[in-house]
Amino acid sequence: MNIPAELRYTREHEWIRVEGEVAYVGITDYAQSELGEIVFLDINTQGETLAQNEVFGSVEAVKTVSDLNMPVAGEVLEVNEVINDQPELVNNDPYGEGWMIKIQIQDSAELETLLDAAAYQEMIG
Repeated sequence: MNIPAELRYTREHEWIRVEGEVAYVGITDYAQSELGEIVFLDINTQGETLAQNEVFGSVEAVKTVSDLNMPVAGEVLEVNEVINDQPELVNNDPYGEGWMIKIQIQDSAELETLLDAAAYQEMIG
């Protein structure tokens, strides 16, 4: 299972990668493997400001639909349009081309409430 050390993680299996003033959000390698083949993403929150843990969209796999939660509060600046046409990128490259949203973080202190790679690894076993 791939769990990059430079990312932070939620208990709901989202990851966040901070790059200066913005951050990228997606689901973890563990989450995509548990969901199975991802066939559709429904993310219509671009331009909205959402609270930590608020739902920013959903992911549909062959066997289930799952909500996507904000790891920290922020404004959704961009939705990765590529995954609309190629949802399999979330399965194949969850930490790279399969990112879901780019956000402007409202309160960077919320990052401290997230799990680091070691704590996430321990949580998923």
